[in-house]
Amino acid sequence: MPATSTSAPTAHPASYPAPQPAEIVREFGPFPGAASVGGVSYDGSHVWAATGGLLLAIDPRSGEVTRTLHNAGHAGTAFDGKHLWQIVETRIEKLDAATGAVLASIPAPAKGGDSGLTWAEGSLWVGDHRGRKIHQIDPATGAIRRTIESNRFVTGVTWVDGEFWHGTWEAEESELRRIDPQNGDVLQRVQMPAGTNVSGLESDGGNLFYCGGGGTGKVRAVRRPKATA
Repeated sequence: MPATSTSAPTAHPASYPAPQPAEIVREFGPFPGAASVGGVSYDGSHVWAATGGLLLAIDPRSGEVTRTLHNAGHAGTAFDGKHLWQIVETRIEKLDAATGAVLASIPAPAKGGDSGLTWAEGSLWVGDHRGRKIHQIDPATGAIRRTIESNRFVTGVTWVDGEFWHGTWEAEESELRRIDPQNGDVLQRVQMPAGTNVSGLESDGGNLFYCGGGGTGKVRAVRRPKATA
């Protein structure tokens, strides 16, 4: 389960576990009017994709777009069980999931360099892309509760079954990484195929990750591997 105590970022160990190849189960898109996909989330029945000027609800069985919200969304997307949360430039907006109405807004920690977004146990977790960090923040104020460091550019972030995962995208290479949420140590690496990048990440709560495909305009379902440590 997500830890909520405050701890200082620590350095990574010199060595990392060997990567496992990603198993891409399915691809969705590209979608009309959506040149790229940034944030990705899952509400229990639909995959949400932020595509710049639209938020798309995708049926993961058919791959069809079933709803469209006309909301700006350039990076991470999250679902808290009732509301959507969306990174929009230097802020994070809380949205009515039915209408897209903006209910609240808080400052994003990296002020424009933010990437992934997920919700877990009363906190938002935000990827700081070029800062190579992940922040746990207060959803009411945007105050940073804790910071975890990475040695790679961070994209999507997600929690599943007490495991904390994030995406990376650097030098046209992408991985999914399971990390220790206390100190940021890399516990597991899943390597995406060459040229297949990850711009957003969310678990379906089971055995799949949904990954934004950046400028391809696609969302990919990737098999969640068994824990190796």
